[in-house]
Amino acid sequence: MNEVYQSPLTSRYAGKDMLKLFSNDTKFRTWRRLWIALAEAEHELGLPVTKEQIDELKEHKDDINYEVAIEREKKVRHDVMSHVYAYGVQCPKARGIIHLGATSCYVGDNTDLIIMNKALILIRNKLIMLLRELAKFADKYKTLPTLAFTHFQPAQPTTVGKRASLWMMELLLDLESIEHQLENARLLGSKGTTGTQASFLELFEGDHEKVKMLDSIIAKKMGFKGVYPVSGQTYSRKVDSQILNILSGIAQSAAKFSNDIRLLQHLKEIEEPFEKGQIGSSAMAYKRNPMRSERIASLSRYVISTALNPAMTASYQWFERTLDDSANKRISVPEAFLATDAILNLYINVVDGLVVYPKVIKQHLMKELPLMATENIMMDAVKKGGDRQELHEAIRLHSMEAAKIVKIHGGENDLLERIASDPIFMTSMEELERLLSPEKYVGRAPEQTAEFLSDYVQPILDKYSDIDNNADEINV
Repeated sequence: MNEVYQSPLTSRYAGKDMLKLFSNDTKFRTWRRLWIALAEAEHELGLPVTKEQIDELKEHKDDINYEVAIEREKKVRHDVMSHVYAYGVQCPKARGIIHLGATSCYVGDNTDLIIMNKALILIRNKLIMLLRELAKFADKYKTLPTLAFTHFQPAQPTTVGKRASLWMMELLLDLESIEHQLENARLLGSKGTTGTQASFLELFEGDHEKVKMLDSIIAKKMGFKGVYPVSGQTYSRKVDSQILNILSGIAQSAAKFSNDIRLLQHLKEIEEPFEKGQIGSSAMAYKRNPMRSERIASLSRYVISTALNPAMTASYQWFERTLDDSANKRISVPEAFLATDAILNLYINVVDGLVVYPKVIKQHLMKELPLMATENIMMDAVKKGGDRQELHEAIRLHSMEAAKIVKIHGGENDLLERIASDPIFMTSMEELERLLSPEKYVGRAPEQTAEFLSDYVQPILDKYSDIDNNADEINV
């Protein structure tokens, strides 16, 4: 296969279960399951479809004769009718009732909905695996103080675990979106060429109730609660847009995480896993590049942009249907799922192997903490009888001079020494150092993290406790 293009999503990135789900085998076997469901429903509702014909269809539901379908499609230029013909070759007794009353979208659209539903379940399961790993990480480091940033400028401290809870919060929002979509999943059903079910009304000799029952029977046989009550020939392409927006949301969450890790790795505080024999750079042997996080960012950008395709497709449809959705949909929907699957595999892998350097984290924090402690220092001096306005001005001047030492001369922050030697503050270096315990400045970060894990994350992990941790191996 080296002489033809292969998508990196299939050869390099996506996991085996997602690849199998979007395979031709899954697609065409689902078509045959839908034809069986249609035949069974028509039989149950009194049409001249026999059990013998249905048994014959079931006998050949998985052994697809691709070569016959391929040759037929060369002649008729229609994929659905080619597979109807191929199925009929294998099932001569049932040939005349295969696809009875249906249009191509009966198998095409219903199959797409079934596969997307299953793909969302795979994505949901990997979100659960990811949340498990992040929960362990957050719990382990919930009390470890670290320098927090706003605008990537040093700000009031937080904890490493609390920062991880922010990553999890975004993933919980993504999980809620998936659960809502799965809870409300429906099939197209058997709607006919323009959605009026005219062909089925003709088959059932004007019996509207049987036509309605046909839809509900098929939905039940295929594992769905119901069908869309009205449609044109296709289900609304807005459904594809809604689903890919969920994938886009996951990509956004993952990209945010990957950016944070890349910045933390630059600071040498936290690193993604690095294999013993891994090469970071072809030129600079010492480098440990955050390659996995960068790949998350790269694939996330692809998913976010791909979500525009079904949005545009939905807006460009004419009346009961046009076919300008088909080619785009065949590419954008599977690739968005494959890329999201790859993103989550990487995300799980990175979290599972994160390396934390507490001494570096403390070193960075302690360089900035004197500035952040000035409010407490000032309040202590006020309690001893000092004037707040005079103290505020003194701290401002000392801070500016200390900043010059750091920024202009490359020295160490000597703010504490300046304050200790200024009699206006009525304090000593020993008192100031006691005041600089990092744990005093993290607010409720440890408690927030613990409460978030116990009240929000753990109930979800308990709900999905049957999901195995079987994330795909990644190719780095």
